[in-house]
Parts: sequence; C-alpha cells; structure tokens
Amino acid sequence: MLDLVCGLTAEDRVLCLVSGGGSSLLPLPAPGLTLAHKQAVNRALLRSGATIGEMNCVRRHLSALKGGRLAAACHPAPVLTLLISDVPGDDPVNIASGPTVADPTTCADALDILRRHGIEVPADVLALLQSGRGESVKPGDPRLRGCETHLVATPQRALEAAAAVARAAGYTPHILGDALEGEARDVGKALAGIALQVARRGQPVAAPCVLLSGGETTVTVRGPGRGGRNVEWLLAAGLALDGHPRIHALAGDTDGVDGQEEIAGACWTPDALRRARAAGLRPQDSLADNDGHGFFQTLGDSVVTGPTLTNVNDFRAFLIDAPTPED
Repeated sequence: MLDLVCGLTAEDRVLCLVSGGGSSLLPLPAPGLTLAHKQAVNRALLRSGATIGEMNCVRRHLSALKGGRLAAACHPAPVLTLLISDVPGDDPVNIASGPTVADPTTCADALDILRRHGIEVPADVLALLQSGRGESVKPGDPRLRGCETHLVATPQRALEAAAAVARAAGYTPHILGDALEGEARDVGKALAGIALQVARRGQPVAAPCVLLSGGETTVTVRGPGRGGRNVEWLLAAGLALDGHPRIHALAGDTDGVDGQEEIAGACWTPDALRRARAAGLRPQDSLADNDGHGFFQTLGDSVVTGPTLTNVNDFRAFLIDAPTPED
C-alpha cells in the first residue's frame, strides 16, 4: 500500500475502502518492531478482556500505517475513505485502527492500557512507547487536510434491517443498543434479565416481541475450551433464562466467524438445558472453560453461515412469545 501511494501529487485522488478486520490485514510494524512483536501483544490483549477501543489504541501506536499514517503518506493527494463500521460507537479511529484518520490518543494512553490489564510486552515494544517514537498522526495535522471520511454500513443499520424482518413476522422489535460492551458472560446475564422481565411482567415492553442488540463484548480467557464472544454471551444468557418456555435467543458475528472457527454463533431454545444435561454436558462447566463452541456443537445448535463478506459487529436477539392462557 505504501508503494501504491508513493509520490502522489495534489492532482491525484485516493479512494480507500476500510472495513472491520483491517487491523489484522494491515499489520506493517513500526520501525524497530517485527510482526512477531505485534502478534505477541495482540494475543495478550485478546486474552485480557480489553475492549476493542483499548486494543486498537495500542495497535495504532505499534504500526507504520494505522493511526492516520496511510493518509499522511498520500499527502498532498486528497483521500476519500468509505467505512464499514464493526466497532461500538462507529468512531473512524477504531475501524481498522484508523489508517486514514487522525488519532487523538497517545503512546502514554497505550502504556496505561497495557499496565491496567497487566500485560507484559517485549522490551522493544516498551521502548518504542516510552520514547514516544510510536506517536500517531494527530488532529490538525496539515497532511490530513484533504481527507474525507464517510460511513457506508454500520451496526445500527444491521439492527434496523433485523427489526424489519421481525416486524414482518408479527413480532414488535425493540433495539436495545448498537454499542453494548463488557464481559460477554456479564452482558449475557444482564440482557437475559431484561428478557425475563418482558416475559413475566410485560415490562418495559409487551410480548410478543424481539429484543435486538449489537456491539462487541469481550472474553477473559480462563479455560481451555473453544469459543468466541457470541457463544460465550449466549451460554451465559441461556443459563440465566433457566429454560423459560417462551424465550428463544440467537447470537452471532455478522462476518460469519465467531472466534477462530467457521462458526458464526449459535441459537438457544427453551429445552437447551434439558438436552445438554441429557447429553452429559454440564453447562456451568462449559462456561467456566470458555467452551461455547463445544457446548452448542454437541447440541447441534451452532449457526454456520460461511463468510458473509461484510462485518458490522455482533448481532444478538431474544424472541419472546406472547403469554399463553396457562401462564
């Protein structure tokens, strides 16, 4: 990419298409670092429970292209960036770690994130951040004066599309938010509590309905299991639902891959706990081991879509049926 934009003039124009996953696909290390350095830091961040904003802050300061550096390399040519957002809040600096936008965060911010999460980094990485040599391109930099940025797809738009499908099926949709973050198992338990209140009390909305949410939760890896944040969220939510007969749930990553396997996510049915125990599974142990994929594959409830070629973050839904006379 740097070769492509080398030697441009003000008469040229650069079109940059950016989507989720760009942080991984554009990994050129900052001078003095190697790809192995960046991989080690990234693995530690993924296991630590850091938010996507925190991870991308660190990655921007270890890069030769992120944090506005690609756009700066295009100067004096103007740059038009079209973004597909996969991050809570749709902040362009966090989409693919912002290769064409100014970055207000600093090396000191990156160091603080590493300290707060107890992450030890290679000596060369620490030296780069402590010296300030990893500083990114800041707001007001004249090299970015001709840059334009536009969002063309976002998590909110995906939720609105899902709401239209629910409405057509006779269920009133309610979007709880497109930027929910936090530990996956905690968010799952909390949102299950809302679903139960709807089913039992008709509050804050009445069934039949669908509760939709997006965002990006995190997983602090504690066990040896297989899984991603969506199946972790769903397993924790399902345990909290405790077999409620009128609540179904679905969770998946919109790019079709949850974690590191070709599984988008999973679905939850009211009889899932009964079927799991009949199959010899201990749901609490599966959650403790971060083994969401193993749990849902055993039940046959994994959702496998194949790559969707578009990533606008996670998708979660509770479908709550209307009360029956027996209720």
